Amino acid sequence: MTRTDWQAMLSRTSFIELNARQRARALLDGGSARELCGPFDRIESPWLEPQGVVPQSDDGVVVMKGALDGDPAVVVAVEQAFQGGGIGEVSGVKMATALSLATRDTRAGTPTPAVLLLETGGVRLQEANLGLAAVAEVCSAILELRALQPVVGVIAGSLGCYGGMSIAAALCTRLIMTEEARLGLNGPEVIESEAGIEEFDASDHPLIWSLDGGRQRVGTGLADTLVLDDVTALRTAVIDAVRAGMPAEQRSRRIKELRAALEAVDPARPPEPAALADVWARAAAKGDGR
Repeated sequence: MTRTDWQAMLSRTSFIELNARQRARALLDGGSARELCGPFDRIESPWLEPQGVVPQSDDGVVVMKGALDGDPAVVVAVEQAFQGGGIGEVSGVKMATALSLATRDTRAGTPTPAVLLLETGGVRLQEANLGLAAVAEVCSAILELRALQPVVGVIAGSLGCYGGMSIAAALCTRLIMTEEARLGLNGPEVIESEAGIEEFDASDHPLIWSLDGGRQRVGTGLADTLVLDDVTALRTAVIDAVRAGMPAEQRSRRIKELRAALEAVDPARPPEPAALADVWARAAAKGDGR
């Protein structure tokens, strides 16, 4: 690494090391961020304290409205340090309502894209069915808004995005990841506990990142942009994703392409992770119905 490269590394500001509130403010234009339904409104989960869990007064989700490169936008950030970013009734409703209000503003003549900062293990176990219902509302709200304005997902930290919220991530217009980030439907420990260590060794970190990591997810087309862990780089990538507008076809609607990718993998003889991108690229070219 050259001296200039070291200078660049040392001068950057890590996005991963920021909390949810700091991340949301860092993406929006300076001085424009205004938090909605913040901690001083004290809207917290009523289900945690009876189960011996201290609630958080914003329920682990931060909603910021402001300007992104001069235009209105809303940023919803999940706090990874609270309950592993788990989504419950209140936090899920905050996220879904923010998206619905962005849809309302867009239809009223103020185009308002949304940015979702997803650091979450999925549904909060203490709220079970309530959390599942909330995630369903989030997915519905994403689908409604993305028909009008971009919904950009960002997965930055090593906590990753798993469970029901990985479905929400897959519905985003565009998805941005860092190399440290992870994305998957089921977490490594869940797979190991259900299928055994022979199926997935949750202690094998190189294996986990080779399958679920940001580089692999971008390489296989399940995410769009790989970005350095740097505030400026993340903000630039988000602005570019919003400015790119609406795609000709949402990734989640490319059914023939996605089915072809699944059919290209033989479960009895799965390809090595490093080869998966090429396998799926060839399959997608054959299955692309556009």
